[in-house]
Amino acid sequence: MILTKEQQDILDGKSGETLAKVMKTLIKYGEVFGAEKMVPVTGKHNHLVTSFGLKALGPVYELMDQLIASGDVSKQTFSVDPRPLDKKVPANFIQNFIFNKFMYSRQDFYEKQLSKLGLMDKDAFTCACYMDEVGNKPEKGDVLSWAESSAVVYANSVLGARCNRNSGIMDIMGSVVGYVPYFGLLTDEGRRATWTVEIKTTKKPEAQLLGSAIGMKVMEEVPYVIGLDKWLGDELDDSACTYLKDFGAATASNGAVGLYHIDNLTPEAKESGRSLICEGAKTYVIDDAELERVYREYPIMWKDLEAKPKLCFMGCPHMSLEQLKDWTDKVEASLKAAGNKKVVIPTVFTAAPAVLKEFEKTEYAARLKATGVITSYICPLMYMNNPLSGKMPVITSSNKLRTYTTARYYTDDEILVQITKGGK
Repeated sequence: MILTKEQQDILDGKSGETLAKVMKTLIKYGEVFGAEKMVPVTGKHNHLVTSFGLKALGPVYELMDQLIASGDVSKQTFSVDPRPLDKKVPANFIQNFIFNKFMYSRQDFYEKQLSKLGLMDKDAFTCACYMDEVGNKPEKGDVLSWAESSAVVYANSVLGARCNRNSGIMDIMGSVVGYVPYFGLLTDEGRRATWTVEIKTTKKPEAQLLGSAIGMKVMEEVPYVIGLDKWLGDELDDSACTYLKDFGAATASNGAVGLYHIDNLTPEAKESGRSLICEGAKTYVIDDAELERVYREYPIMWKDLEAKPKLCFMGCPHMSLEQLKDWTDKVEASLKAAGNKKVVIPTVFTAAPAVLKEFEKTEYAARLKATGVITSYICPLMYMNNPLSGKMPVITSSNKLRTYTTARYYTDDEILVQITKGGK
């Protein structure tokens, strides 16, 4: 790899042994993917994926202590994925015992380490760090060192920033040394589409379902989606961004998509159009029948397929302020139609702490609380990692949560019926 003098000096130990090890690690990482150089990280903030104080992450805590002791803290302040625990979320005594004694027993210790390394603030825990309320929204063209897959795909696709799908810990290393290896989605060629996806549905496709279908088809490649602007329009307003947040998370978790282009909508597609599509790109046509096929083929991980749901999670990735307001209206209307005052299944809406604070300032907050819905900053994935939680019949409209846990997927409309009226 060709290094600048400053980079070579860091590698040679002129800025200390610890930073030299960080640089060497990033270089080795880049060489695996054929990177020929390192480029500066230019984003104002970083975002880390490792937010949870798992007892088993001893080597991570040791690494963090080394960075803190040597003074090699992040060159940027950073946000981090959601906290794994919240007392507001229903859990029995044994579940809580496992959470606190065997799983996330080092949470407080780890959060103190994060604060010393450069955490933006005590509430900067969310997988949707790019929300305006959170304050970690990259600019177009910014080079990032992020690892959270749903945040990476949003930053690349909706914001036009540049970031590879890094692994956890590589994210903080790039931020500490200030450089990342130049390959993949940082390059112009790596951002060109190798798939054309044609949307031919008769109605607006469910964001999580459409993203799932595309992710499973194209895997880690870049899709150029044609026909979705018919349903989303040609401006990245709150509604379109919220849709693409959930769509992108499904492409990233059901496949390994780090970047997609939406014809006439996302920044690079608006600038360059279909010239972004590589010659010989493969084609995937999605109609109503294809989405139905994808939905019906999802495996159901419940031991009892007819079990009554005991918990519903919404917000993986975290919900936007618009979603919280919209779902308040929908839950109220559906409860009224059913003749019920409160949700019939314990239901948790998750969002970033900063988003929840703004939501609490609106008249919607009291209205949603009156329906019995719980709002939380928790990470549903971390909750479901508890073996006892995994045995529960949990429902969700998040394809990410479905993919990584035993939670059962339903569309938004189906979820609304279940939590307000009950039944299958």
